[in-house]
Amino acid sequence: MYADDETVRRILQDSGDTWAVVGLSDNRSRAAYGVAEVLRLFGKRVVPVHPKAATVHGEQGYAALADIPFPVDVVDVFVNSGLAGTVADEAVAAGAKAVWFQLGVIDEAAYERTRAAGLDMVMDRCPAIEIPTLAGRS
Repeated sequence: MYADDETVRRILQDSGDTWAVVGLSDNRSRAAYGVAEVLRLFGKRVVPVHPKAATVHGEQGYAALADIPFPVDVVDVFVNSGLAGTVADEAVAAGAKAVWFQLGVIDEAAYERTRAAGLDMVMDRCPAIEIPTLAGRS
């Protein structure tokens, strides 16, 4: 397990409401699209980050984290594990408070670097699965 329940709760409830979702496109059949919808229903602002920079869920997309012209609180990562470490490093550089690697996205070295930089991090879990369990953790 790559995060304790307290870290999950802190990211979802206390880290802020602007989430950059890396890998989010306007493709409704992709997991990122559905998870972004759940985050929005939970009150999060979801900013798409994808090379196509499409508008998704009414929010302007950006090709890279560095292109976002406002602060981002949490970076949710939907890219494969081989690319995820670079995204985590970009999240640290962008001043994010937390990084969330989705189910199946695992990079232990990136996890250690991100935590060492002072950010909260969750790896190999999904916020859309965790959100409904928050009431039991409070």
